[in-house]
Amino acid sequence: MGTFKNYLLSKGYSTETTKSYNKGLLQYIVWAENNQIEVEQSSYNEIISYVQSLKNRGLQQRSIQQTMNSLKHYFKWLIEREFRNDNPTSNVNIKGIKRRKLYNVLNKQDLEKLYNDFKSIESEKLAKKRNEIILSLLVYQGLSSTDLAQLTIQDLKLREGNIFIKGTRNSNERTLKLESHQILDFMEYTLQTRKAILKETGKDTDLLFTSFGVSTKFNNIISKFLPKLKKLNRNIESVHQIRTSVITQWLKHYNLREVQYMAGHRYVSSTEAYLINDLDDLQEDINKYHPIG
Repeated sequence: MGTFKNYLLSKGYSTETTKSYNKGLLQYIVWAENNQIEVEQSSYNEIISYVQSLKNRGLQQRSIQQTMNSLKHYFKWLIEREFRNDNPTSNVNIKGIKRRKLYNVLNKQDLEKLYNDFKSIESEKLAKKRNEIILSLLVYQGLSSTDLAQLTIQDLKLREGNIFIKGTRNSNERTLKLESHQILDFMEYTLQTRKAILKETGKDTDLLFTSFGVSTKFNNIISKFLPKLKKLNRNIESVHQIRTSVITQWLKHYNLREVQYMAGHRYVSSTEAYLINDLDDLQEDINKYHPIG
């Protein structure tokens, strides 16, 4: 059990979540032993029998789903240790659980295509060049509108290839790596485009991004920029949808604690909420793969 705990902690799960998953596993172990089932070699049918026993005890569907999450991670751990090569919980779907996807998530290819399609638009307008930089920070660093609005010229660390994101009342500060192609674009933006925008607007500000109107509110920039993105991809809904998509992709490659830092989340539970957008691990809420009604 201790090793399984270490596995969960290494994946970035909080102490409380780890404790909860271990509790769910222990309950299954007790049931399996009482029914003369070898836990590590549990079959799909045996998992189904366990789910049925939980239903017979009157457990709510959500509690049963939480137990399945515990077992899903346990069998993933066994697979990593090469004790088995399949996960018997993969096709177990608990009906009656209404899952709420935060957004229609874009995959990495969609995100990069959006960026490249916008960048390929021929235009010498200063606003377009500024918006390229904004979009790159959305697609590659997963910044929020609040993050973008408070960026200053001093936050760029081009020599180190990084950008510093200040913390807010709801988020932690962090330093994120820039893609190599971003560094060159940022150099051009800071040395030419941004200076030209400030000269044209007569503004004197350290803000990295400013609008062409009298107002300095970043939302004015986004309100005009977003419709252009929607023309390139009709699935685009909002800036936060793009951020959600980026965080969801990060979760495929980094552990929870790493993603928590990159996203600026104060609590790992905030990061865990994005796991529901990982379509590779979700089961559809329809009668598929012998769901339990």
